Amino acid sequence: MDVKSAFLYEKIGEEVYVKQPPGFVDPAHPNQVFKLDKALYGLHQAPRAWYETLSGYLLSNNYKRGAIDQTLFIKDEGGEILLVQIYVDDIIIGSTRKKICKDFEILMHSKFEMSSIGELNFFLGLQVKQVPNGIIICQSKYVKSILERFKMVDCSATRTPMQVHHQLTLGNYGQDTDQHQYRAMIGYLMYLTASRLDIMFAVCLCSIFQAVPKSFHLHAVKRNFRYLKGAPRLGLWYSKNDKFNMYAYTDSDYGGCNMDKKSTSGGCQFLGGRLISWQCKKQTCVSTSIVEAEYIAASSCCAQVIWIQNQMLDYGMTFMATPIHIDNMSAISITNNSVQHSKTKHIDIMYHFIRDQAK
Repeated sequence: MDVKSAFLYEKIGEEVYVKQPPGFVDPAHPNQVFKLDKALYGLHQAPRAWYETLSGYLLSNNYKRGAIDQTLFIKDEGGEILLVQIYVDDIIIGSTRKKICKDFEILMHSKFEMSSIGELNFFLGLQVKQVPNGIIICQSKYVKSILERFKMVDCSATRTPMQVHHQLTLGNYGQDTDQHQYRAMIGYLMYLTASRLDIMFAVCLCSIFQAVPKSFHLHAVKRNFRYLKGAPRLGLWYSKNDKFNMYAYTDSDYGGCNMDKKSTSGGCQFLGGRLISWQCKKQTCVSTSIVEAEYIAASSCCAQVIWIQNQMLDYGMTFMATPIHIDNMSAISITNNSVQHSKTKHIDIMYHFIRDQAK
């Protein structure tokens, strides 16, 4: 559903004055300003005022706000659940019964001027295809548009987003390249990682060099586009028939960064066979052993799992015993060992909270 003129529904609490718009200047008082009564598009207070109006209306009609996601509203009607997800003036609704969705549409139309778009198939650049046995999410149209924008439609395709043993570093050697183009390419690719985790590591690595990009950095970014040219339709598959058990995987390299020798943490969380979250981030400290790197990665993955567990409570699902799969026995031993012995004293205390979460 889409709300028409959403920002004009609520009065703003602050005193805000605007100049007279061009073409509507009062000739008798050309230097006077207007005091706003309601929010306008482009005003910083407008989204907040609209959210307060919409949330107040939903809460007054027995909807419950999500504890983790404040833009999620839930209503339980005798075991049948309705989920309402808000993104500014766009609303996604889903329910276990179609009639509840219809009732919600009637409720919203009674208060706001809205348009019901129908079944979700495109949202914020994400293509959503609903089939009888599941849902497919991809960004193939977005891939096509960015290839056209940067004139790489006719480029030769490659099978990987980056070289296996890359040598990307900061340095004064190499020819300077256009910073604005480089940053624009990184920005478009970062948005694509919402559904393409296969390019996340390569894009995040290239983003480090946005301050002073060189020609070889630009070549590495363009390799991502060449990879997308060869695989534009890859996406996420969410099966309807998979089990609802949550589990996670975590891993880390050891001193993989060529510049500061910091390791990179990786993690992913599954709901049955459905990939629901993933991370790839360079660690903030230098690990002195592969065990330490793996332990820090596991701690970061554990924090994400806890966040998802609390989020799933809003959906009425409990996954408080979530296994995290780690491929390093020493890191597992440190996790299960409540005694901080001399070999782990140097690990920052912020990563030791995983011990309290291990069962």
